[in-house]
Amino acid sequence: MNVQENREIKWTRSASWRRIILLSLIIVPTITASRYMAGVLPYKGETPLEIGLVVVFAILFAWISIGFWTAMLGFLVLLKQKKSFSLTSDIKNTPLDIKDPEAKTAILVPIYNEDVHRVMAGVRATLQTLRNTGQDQNFHIFILSDTTDPDVWVHEETAWYELCREEEAFGSVFYRHRKSNVKRKSGNVADFCRRWGKSYRYMIVFDADSIMSGVTMVRMVQIMEQRPDIGILQTPPAAVNRQSLISRVQQFANRAYGPIFAAGLHFWVLGDAQYWGHNAIIRVEPFMEHCQLPRLPGKGPLSGDILSHDFVEAALMRRAGYGVWLAYDMEGSYEETPPTLLDELKRDRRWCQGNLQHLRLIFTRGLFPVHRALFINGVMSYGSAFLWLLFLVLSSIEAITEVIIEPQYFPSAELALFPEWPVWYPHWAITLLGSTVLILFLPKVLTILYITFVEKKAHQFGGFIRLCFSVLIEIVLSTLLAPIRMIFHSRFVVMTLAGRATGWGTQTRDDRGTTWGDAFQYHIGQTLLAALWGTLLYEFNPSFFWWMSPILGALFFSVPISALTSRVSIGKALKRNGILLTPEEKNLPLELKILDEKMEAPLSYTPFPLPREQGFVRAVVDPTVLALHTSLILRHRIASPSIRRRREDIQEKALLYGPESLTQKEKMELLRDPEQLKELHQRVWRIPEWERAAQWGLE
Repeated sequence: MNVQENREIKWTRSASWRRIILLSLIIVPTITASRYMAGVLPYKGETPLEIGLVVVFAILFAWISIGFWTAMLGFLVLLKQKKSFSLTSDIKNTPLDIKDPEAKTAILVPIYNEDVHRVMAGVRATLQTLRNTGQDQNFHIFILSDTTDPDVWVHEETAWYELCREEEAFGSVFYRHRKSNVKRKSGNVADFCRRWGKSYRYMIVFDADSIMSGVTMVRMVQIMEQRPDIGILQTPPAAVNRQSLISRVQQFANRAYGPIFAAGLHFWVLGDAQYWGHNAIIRVEPFMEHCQLPRLPGKGPLSGDILSHDFVEAALMRRAGYGVWLAYDMEGSYEETPPTLLDELKRDRRWCQGNLQHLRLIFTRGLFPVHRALFINGVMSYGSAFLWLLFLVLSSIEAITEVIIEPQYFPSAELALFPEWPVWYPHWAITLLGSTVLILFLPKVLTILYITFVEKKAHQFGGFIRLCFSVLIEIVLSTLLAPIRMIFHSRFVVMTLAGRATGWGTQTRDDRGTTWGDAFQYHIGQTLLAALWGTLLYEFNPSFFWWMSPILGALFFSVPISALTSRVSIGKALKRNGILLTPEEKNLPLELKILDEKMEAPLSYTPFPLPREQGFVRAVVDPTVLALHTSLILRHRIASPSIRRRREDIQEKALLYGPESLTQKEKMELLRDPEQLKELHQRVWRIPEWERAAQWGLE
C-alpha cells in the first residue's frame, strides 16, 4: 500500500464516522422538535393542514440544524488548535519555492462585459504580488473574454496592451476574446483547456472580482505538488472592498463567522468538499479528462447547459478518484460582494436555476454520497425559501381557520364518548421558539467569544464593544432582509420550475446605489402582499398577527430597506465609527493596497481625445487601436457574398448616420471582419463634411 492510498483510507474512515455523528445530531433533534411542534398545534398534528405544517417544519428544522452543527464543530476545531487533516500545516515551514520547473500554472480570469479598469487593476495586483515571491516564472495569466459589448471588447484589448507594455508582461499576461460564449464561464474555461491546457499542470480560476496574494498561489501549488491525489483545492475567499451598507454587513459576516463555518465544513467533508467556481486551483489533466459537462437533455430551464457547473465538476473530479479539499485556514484569497440587494437577487436568479438543475443529477451513476448530499444542499439553498413561505402560509391559514371554523370536538370517525378539546400549550411553544432561536444565534455568540478570547483579535474588528454592536446590526439587518429574500427566492423557484429560463446578465461590480424608482418597481408587490396578509390576520386573529409582525413589517417596508441598504454614505459613516469593520480594513494586505493604487493610477495617454468607453469608434478611427484589434483576431474566414453585402450595407449606414446608428450586433459584426473594418477606417478619414466627421471624433 503506497502513501497516497494509506492517506485516503485514513481520511475516508474519519469522514465516515463524522458524517454518522452529523446525521445523528440532525435527525434526533429534528424528531424531538417536530413532536413538540405537533403538540403545540390544536389537534396535535392530526388534521391534513397540521400534518403539512409539521412536515414542512421538520424539513426546515433539519436544514438549519446543518448550519448550526457545522458552526459548533468548526468552533471546536478552531478551539482545539489541532489542525486535523489541515493541508496548510504540511507546507507551513517550507521555503516559498516551486522546485519542479514543469509545474506551470495558468491563472484564468474569465470576464463578461465587466468594468475593464477594475479587471486590469486586479490583474496588475496579481502579477505584482507574484513577482514579489520570485516564483512568477511558473505562472501565466490568461484574460478570457466572453464580452458581447463591442465598446467593452475594444476597451479590453487596449487595456491589456497598455498593461503588458507598462508592466513588461508580454509573454506573461495573455488576452483572448471568444467569438461565441457557449456554456458561459464553464465553456470559457473548457475552451482554454482545449487550446492550451496541455501546457499547464495546474490552473487557478478567478472571477472578475477575485484577488489572491502571490504567496497564497505559490502555497497552493506546493500543496498540489505534495498531494498528487488532490484534484481541486478550494480556498475560502474573504469579502472585501465594498462600501454600501448591505455589502459591509456581508463583508463583516463573512470575516467574522466565515472561519468557524469553513472549519466546520472541512470537518464534515474532508476530501469530498465543494468547488465554488473561483479562487481555487485545479489539476488540469484530470479536469480535462473527467470533468466535461454534458448538456442536460429535454426542454426548459432544467435542461441545456449546466449553469452551476462548479458543484458538478467537483463531483466528477471526486468520481475520478481525486480528492476535492477546502483549505479552510488559508488566507490571502479575496472576492467582492454585490453592492445592492437587487444586484444580489439578480445573481441569485441565475444561481437558483443552476442549483435546481442538480435535481436531475442527484442519481448520476458513480457519484459519491456526499456529493449527492451537496446537490440536495444546493437545491435547498433556494428551495428552503419556498418552504419557509409555505410554512408561513399554512400557519396563517391554521390561525384563521381556528377563528372562522367551529372546532371539531369529535374528529375521529369512530364514535367517541368524550370530546377532544383543542388545547394550547404556551410553554411548549416557548420551548420550541427558544430552541430555534438558539440554533440561529448561538453560532454568532460563539464567534464573538472566539474572536475575543481565543484569537484575541477583537481589535481588528474595532474592539469588543464595536464587535458586539456590529454583530447586533448584522442580526437586525439579516432579519429584515430574510423575508424579502424569501419572497424573491420563492418566486425564482416557481419561475424556474414553470419553465421560465434566466438570461446571463452582467454582474454589477461598483458601489452604485439602488434608486427609489428601482426599489419601488421591484418591491412594491411585497409591500402590497404584506398589507393584504397583515390585514387578514389582524382581522381574524390579532394575536397571531403580532407573532407575524416582524416578517410582515420587513415585507411592508421592503422599498426603503432595499434603497437605504444600498447607500454608500451609510456604510462609510459606520466605518468611520468603527462599526462593521473587518481585519482587512484595519490592516490593509499588500495585494489589496496594490489594487487600490492601480485603481487610482492615472490612465495612459491616447493620441485621440476619445473616451475609452467608445471602443468601437476608437477601433475605427485610431490606427493603432485598429492594428491591435485586427492582430488579435486569430482566425478570419472569408465571408460569403450575402454576408459581405450585409456588412457593406452596415458600412454605408455607419458613414451616413454615424456610429450611434448601429446596433450592438452590427458593431460586433464589423469588429469581427478585419477587412471591412480597415475599409471603414479609410473611408471615415476621407469624410469631407465636418458634421459627419465630428460624429467619429474627427474635428
